[in-house]
Amino acid sequence: MQFSAQDIAMLLNGTVEGDAAVTVNQLAKIEEAGESCLSFLSNPKYEQYLYTTNASIVIINNGQQLTGPVKATLIRVENAYSAFTQVLQQYNSFRLNKKGIEEPNFIHPSAQVGADPYIGAFAYIGQDVKIGDNCKIYPNVNIGDNVTLGNNVTLFAGVTVYFDCVIGNNVTIHSGTVIGSDGFGFAPNPDGTYTKIAQIGNVVIEDDVEVGANTAIDRATMGSTIIRKGAKIDNLVQVAHNVEVGVNTVIAGQAGISGSTKIGDRVVIGGQVGIAGHLSIANGTQFSAQTGINSSITEEGKVWGGTPYMPYKDYLRAHAKLRKLPELDRRVYELEKLIEELRKGKAAE
Repeated sequence: MQFSAQDIAMLLNGTVEGDAAVTVNQLAKIEEAGESCLSFLSNPKYEQYLYTTNASIVIINNGQQLTGPVKATLIRVENAYSAFTQVLQQYNSFRLNKKGIEEPNFIHPSAQVGADPYIGAFAYIGQDVKIGDNCKIYPNVNIGDNVTLGNNVTLFAGVTVYFDCVIGNNVTIHSGTVIGSDGFGFAPNPDGTYTKIAQIGNVVIEDDVEVGANTAIDRATMGSTIIRKGAKIDNLVQVAHNVEVGVNTVIAGQAGISGSTKIGDRVVIGGQVGIAGHLSIANGTQFSAQTGINSSITEEGKVWGGTPYMPYKDYLRAHAKLRKLPELDRRVYELEKLIEELRKGKAAE
């Protein structure tokens, strides 16, 4: 894919300085860009590279003053960072604009596939599946029986969606993720063994959700595990059975949420956070990385850290004192020695 400086300027409502016909076919950082690359400059720390870059086109702010000769064609815009973000989105949409049905694959005769699909090779689409318009099912995706996908859903290679799950509109699920695997339900027996509890519920993912790679969202024992509208879930996250994740909540990598916990709206969950089961987390709560939560949180909009969790500022103070423990231990040892010497001196009198 090639784009001229004039094309890009029209997309961004910018002004060209230099050769408007010069073309680019890839994007790169300004300090690493070569010929046929498009880059941008917004941070003054990188201004030096504007005069040495090999990029063919560089997007800059309207107010950027030049202090030397520039080889690249420039496109001036109101905000270079936002403009380049717009270019990234456009570029990505071109790369992912796949259409058609590849062979071989299996699509059950009872399945319904909407308009303008992409179905990659070796995909499996089960009985009574309903797939909306403009969906992209990449190679080796497995969609179980009675699954429903809304419009504009993208399932990248290797995604598995178990039977009966429901996925809304504008949802993206990245490679290796499993939706609707069994919840961790086992009943202990008197002899120390375990009996599996059938997990007969499903997973419901609402509109505008994105789920990262190699994440597992377990089906409910009964009812539904629910990911609400606009939630964003990172790679390597575990969401257990009957969990509810609130609207526009974000969950960073390696976090784990135990069964039947209800996460509120706009919650921010840092990396490696662990949340125990059957809890309620208030709207607007924020957890710093590696926070451990073992009881419900009812106050909205609070920030927490540490294990067990505590108010974030208290956690920072406690951690600062923890770092001083070796020095405090040394001082206590010296004081004990001094006290012992004083005792011996007094006993000798």
